[in-house]
Amino acid sequence: MESHLLTSSSSLLYSSSATAGSSAFNHVKPHCSIISSFPVCGKWKIGAQRVCSVKAMAASPGAQSHGQVPNKEAKLWGGRFEESVTDIVEKFTESISFDKELYKHDIMGSKAHASMLAAQGLMSASDRDSIVQGLDEIQKKIEGGEFVWRTDREDVHMNIEAALIDMIGEPAKKLHTARSRNDQVLTDFRLWCRDAIDRILASVKHLQVALLTLALKNEGLIVPGYTHLQRAQPVLLSHLLLAFVEQLDRDAGRLLDCRTRMNFSPLGACALAGTGLPIDRFMTSDSLGFTAPMRNSIDAVSDRDFVLEFLSANAIIGIHLSRLGEEWVLWASEEFGFITPSDSVSTGSSIMPQKKNPDPMELVRGKSARVVGDLVTLLTLCKGLPLAYNRDLQEDKEPVFDSVKTIVGMLEVSAEFAQNITFNKQRIEKALPAGYLDATTLADYLVKKGVSFKA
Repeated sequence: MESHLLTSSSSLLYSSSATAGSSAFNHVKPHCSIISSFPVCGKWKIGAQRVCSVKAMAASPGAQSHGQVPNKEAKLWGGRFEESVTDIVEKFTESISFDKELYKHDIMGSKAHASMLAAQGLMSASDRDSIVQGLDEIQKKIEGGEFVWRTDREDVHMNIEAALIDMIGEPAKKLHTARSRNDQVLTDFRLWCRDAIDRILASVKHLQVALLTLALKNEGLIVPGYTHLQRAQPVLLSHLLLAFVEQLDRDAGRLLDCRTRMNFSPLGACALAGTGLPIDRFMTSDSLGFTAPMRNSIDAVSDRDFVLEFLSANAIIGIHLSRLGEEWVLWASEEFGFITPSDSVSTGSSIMPQKKNPDPMELVRGKSARVVGDLVTLLTLCKGLPLAYNRDLQEDKEPVFDSVKTIVGMLEVSAEFAQNITFNKQRIEKALPAGYLDATTLADYLVKKGVSFKA
């Protein structure tokens, strides 16, 4: 058992710098400079006709048709449009309510992009410095709670860009050179997911240490082992707990592999066909800590397999934690009585004063459904999309944010629970004689005496 414990404890020493599964992308310089022409036709005339004539609506003060909405700020993309979008369309299509989570990574990407543009002669050093200084100021305002997020600016990118234009003027308008929101959001998202994986890995390691500590604390304690939830064979408690440590170790490996494949830069792919301007994609890739630029501009802006892999890894973690939760919920019941959670990790009943419930682990079991659901949501979202970018993909972020928040919470509370339970040794010892736990051991003894195992 000592060697098993030693092996499991040494398996905790992984890090996010692992290179297993790395791609050969860094051996090939991508060429994404193909430009597809965009013929600008005559101005669109968008008419709106009221099709509902309910008198109550017409009589309602302030009720408006789907026409011009007053006091709207012109969109950064709105040069060819004669009318602003209606309130209903704006409310339905905005993403700032959730994608402001990406603000830090959006600013990181913009700083790297501005520095590259200056290095390539597409922007002056003075303009670059003004942009970087302005972005720093915006980040301080966001983190200080002073920044005003505006729904009419749609998303995190346009909120920050518009605020930068308000702050420093003309130089900020050069920041979008050789960049589309398509490659911009994918850069932000990959950076965010990369950091999220590092947070989850730290939580996985914390739970592994808690389980290993619990195993060492109860070294030598024998418990009934189960198959089909029926008594099977006696096992060491430490051996059982280390089964979960091993599962979590593979979970960490999946996340590290996912991080390696994720860590390629889409910046410079623009809308889908790259740019004819002389940008340096390797410079921005290096400055943001990516392995290399992505090789195909269409793939860079259209695929979400890196997110699907991430959510799949999270879902597997969720299933492992759910099984741990089920184990401990059963063991805390009066029928088993193998563990007693402390009051600090238990809840009571509003009507039954004798109850002491292991609610945290019940919720771990329950919240695994959310993490699996987040994966299914994104799989369904992506299954029928043509190349390249489609607005459907705006819906990729909320399931990811939810999955990460949920899985980190599950890992943290599982570690907290592990640190606050006591194994009832007397109750466990009394349970060992029942169920013929030594039947297989006796059969092995007879085999050594020459009796056929199938006799």
